[in-house]
Amino acid sequence: MALIVQKFGGTSIGTAERIESVADRIALFRDRGDDIVVVVSAMSGETNRLVALAQSIDENPNEREYDVLLATGEQVTIALLSMALNKRGIAARSYTGSQVHILTDSAHNKARILDIEEKNLRTDLDKGRVIVVAGFQGVDESGNITTLGRGGSDTTAVALAAALKADECQIYTDVDGVYTTDPRVVPEAQRLDKITFEEMLEMASLGSKVLQIRAVEFAGKYNVPLRVLSSFDEPNFKDDEPNGTLITFEKDEKESEMEQALISGIAFNRDEAKLTILGVPDEPGVAYKILGPIGDNNIEIDMIIQNIGADGTTDFTFTVHRNDLSVAKEILTNTANELGAREVIGDDKIVKISIVGVGMRSHAGIASQMFKALADEGININMISTSEIKISVVVDEKYLELGVRTLHSAFGLEQSS
Repeated sequence: MALIVQKFGGTSIGTAERIESVADRIALFRDRGDDIVVVVSAMSGETNRLVALAQSIDENPNEREYDVLLATGEQVTIALLSMALNKRGIAARSYTGSQVHILTDSAHNKARILDIEEKNLRTDLDKGRVIVVAGFQGVDESGNITTLGRGGSDTTAVALAAALKADECQIYTDVDGVYTTDPRVVPEAQRLDKITFEEMLEMASLGSKVLQIRAVEFAGKYNVPLRVLSSFDEPNFKDDEPNGTLITFEKDEKESEMEQALISGIAFNRDEAKLTILGVPDEPGVAYKILGPIGDNNIEIDMIIQNIGADGTTDFTFTVHRNDLSVAKEILTNTANELGAREVIGDDKIVKISIVGVGMRSHAGIASQMFKALADEGININMISTSEIKISVVVDEKYLELGVRTLHSAFGLEQSS
């Protein structure tokens, strides 16, 4: 018997029929004797419908009222799923975020969880009830409804698992786990049985869309075992054949495996853009003068390269999200005029490809192997960024799929497990 938090969202609960199917799945876990807390998102397409409805009234709606509206999507789902469970003779009770008292800060549309009052949940669990909680939402100290931002239901599930000290948090999606890379780009991509929090966090931050990055951060911080599964597969209760991908702490036995893969996966991001300011005077504080105004406008900067020339000037290149390119370029142009720089160049025809693996810590030569594989295919590298367990490169957009396939093969990921 275990305490399991399960999260269902999107297509998993897109119709009444799918909600009935989720209820059948939960019934199997209850029959096994598990205590279950379920977190659900709005039904597929519902949040988009509510956003469009709000914008038909006001293109920039009041943030408080916007959260009140968006939170209704999950309220529908928790009621329907609880009905389906009760119909099956399984005692279930639904809770909104405010009823659970998921306390957040007051940053509407992107609130962060501060605390969870789990007393009522434990009382219901002791009575044998299945608890169905609305994801994506909470309440601030003044009683205002808040929402956690897109993908926030994953974070709700992990936070509840942490508060309740659950044995596992299961995230159900339309894919059956975490893959070595996107199977739509590399059909030979393999599902990973296990991956560490560090690796998953890097994968999520570098473009993998399987899990919301805040949920992974939360799980890692509070040591919550996290599993990604498909809601369209039948549950498999065999101990030696676990479903999906388990995201967990680094395992000692991994370090001693003779055939352990050095690289766990390849992530990529199509939403990159590059800005270069040429001929900037090379003097103390110049980096702040360039990047400060960009940050002041809430534009996130990713990779940075600075090249110092022999003439006492420097060329400075950095990447931003593609949607921020035009605004960032305008800001940088004004900075260039103030600094007396020679030119500003923008480029949105680039992508970022990254290899991730904890095996990098104890093995040399990973970077050279990566660079050689790309060079052999005639793929030029524009920028490089490294950390302890990842290497990222920026290349021309046209080389994205070729680059990912090349690296997937070069590191033998088609045999991963």
